[in-house]
Amino acid sequence: MWILYALLAAVFASLTAIFAKVGIENVNSDLAVAIRTAIVLVMAWGIVLFTGKHHEISQITQRSWTFLALSGFATGFSWLFFYKAIQIGEVSKVVPIDKLSVVFTMILAFVILGEKADIKTIIGGVCIAAGTLVLALK
Repeated sequence: MWILYALLAAVFASLTAIFAKVGIENVNSDLAVAIRTAIVLVMAWGIVLFTGKHHEISQITQRSWTFLALSGFATGFSWLFFYKAIQIGEVSKVVPIDKLSVVFTMILAFVILGEKADIKTIIGGVCIAAGTLVLALK
């Protein structure tokens, strides 16, 4: 089931880039991110309230709060830089570079989370990095 969710995430991420590029025409990229974030905030809390999961807030540990906050800051910076990049660059060039995050995430998962780096994962990461370089070069 995780593969289906991952594929859906990829589809919606691609739509995000296309919709954003059209939407930020003549709009400051920081303002565009703020608008997007407000919509995500309302949508996410709507789902939490609809599913009744808001009662679980008191069970969240300090450690989880800290890392969720750090994740939120990282997301915010990622979105701000992404929107600025697509505002001044071509989406077809920006998105592959942005997706180097896959390679960075793999490396961090090995180093910080202690996940195993098997040969398939390493070859896949190298291919992603090489493909990004090919697409980014003019």
